[in-house]
Amino acid sequence: MSNAGDTSVLVVEDERPMREFLSTTLAANGYAVQEATTAAEALTQATTRVPDLILLDLGLPDRDGLELTRELRRASDVPIIVVSARGRESDKVMVLDAGADDYLTKPFGTRELLARIRVALRHASARADEGRRVLSAHGIDVDVPLRSVTRHGEPVRLTPLEFKLLVVLMSNVGRVVTHRQLLSEVWGSAYVRQTHYLRIYMGRLRAKLDPEPARPRLLVTEPGVGYRIRAE
Repeated sequence: MSNAGDTSVLVVEDERPMREFLSTTLAANGYAVQEATTAAEALTQATTRVPDLILLDLGLPDRDGLELTRELRRASDVPIIVVSARGRESDKVMVLDAGADDYLTKPFGTRELLARIRVALRHASARADEGRRVLSAHGIDVDVPLRSVTRHGEPVRLTPLEFKLLVVLMSNVGRVVTHRQLLSEVWGSAYVRQTHYLRIYMGRLRAKLDPEPARPRLLVTEPGVGYRIRAE
């Protein structure tokens, strides 16, 4: 995207002061702003006017934001940044697992908000440029544009975050990918210290893909450094 003026952001927030803050901040920085105060309005705008990015509050009057995140992700690859007062780690994990690209806890600063938006848009642009791309190793085939995974021809169901993590690892077969790189590419730069996320999600990937999850032969840990997919 050439500049912010070409980029539209859908603000989904029912509290007027916060909605006005977000909309004013975005407009002042050159973004075209759409607004929605309910989940129903958000779905309509997301599918008819198709924004480039969605800022989504979880506490909507007609539907829980977590459920809405799942529905939006099923309908579109548009980046979703959740903005919420819910700051527990479990809330963040659930929302990211549902398909959100990032999670920003209220209160937050303008500079952080704009930085998170830029990162999410860069990642979306990179995905759009990938074209048709299939990654293969050890009988695992990952169709990146279609977001599908098979193992020896059998489909494997992965959550959005599990899929992102696998793509990074499959793009670097035989090479160690550091904790910091994985966290930055999958969760975003704000999460580079959250190494426990990797332990949880690597465990999930191994359970679904590794022949011996308890003694991994495919998804290998490099202690203190990162992870790699063993070279064939």
